[in-house]
Amino acid sequence: MKKLIALTAAALALTASLAAHAAPETYVIDNSHTFARFSYSHLGFSTQESRFDNTKGKITLDRAAKTGSVDVTIDAKSVSTGSDLFNSHIQGADFFDTAKYPTITYKSTKFNFNGDTLASVDGNLTVKGVTKPVTLQVTSFKCQPHPMAKKDACGANATATIKRSEFNAGKYAPNVSDDVQLTFAIEAIKE
Repeated sequence: MKKLIALTAAALALTASLAAHAAPETYVIDNSHTFARFSYSHLGFSTQESRFDNTKGKITLDRAAKTGSVDVTIDAKSVSTGSDLFNSHIQGADFFDTAKYPTITYKSTKFNFNGDTLASVDGNLTVKGVTKPVTLQVTSFKCQPHPMAKKDACGANATATIKRSEFNAGKYAPNVSDDVQLTFAIEAIKE
């Protein structure tokens, strides 16, 4: 009987341990190491690349259950094209219209795993008040203890292509490419 009680207690302890290990973990985006970038063809002459300098949000991840969520807000006024004049131009009504729509958001609907590897994230991108489904293809993903923060951290790179005209920002298309490549570099520290 004592062996049965001891075995039952061990099984309960193991179950509790596994349940605690499988719990979702929340990570806060590190704004100093997270950038949303976009690139597009300019009149066929060159590929222009710009970025946003202020991003905030959270990532929740349950690696055992292979689920998670992303909720990101980008400050559209933090757009950095490399030119103060063009920063002002691209914030106008023809493009981001930051006076009316100061933020861009991405909220996930599903994490997609290939085995134990995060392969893509389905979600909704909102630009200028228009929300469209966008799947981010994850090109790298890693979680490990952060050597400086002394906490667990996760980082990822992801890409997607959108049509800017679908977000009411299609001025000068097709001369200036309607297709825009989005690239995200994200680092987040566990709460």
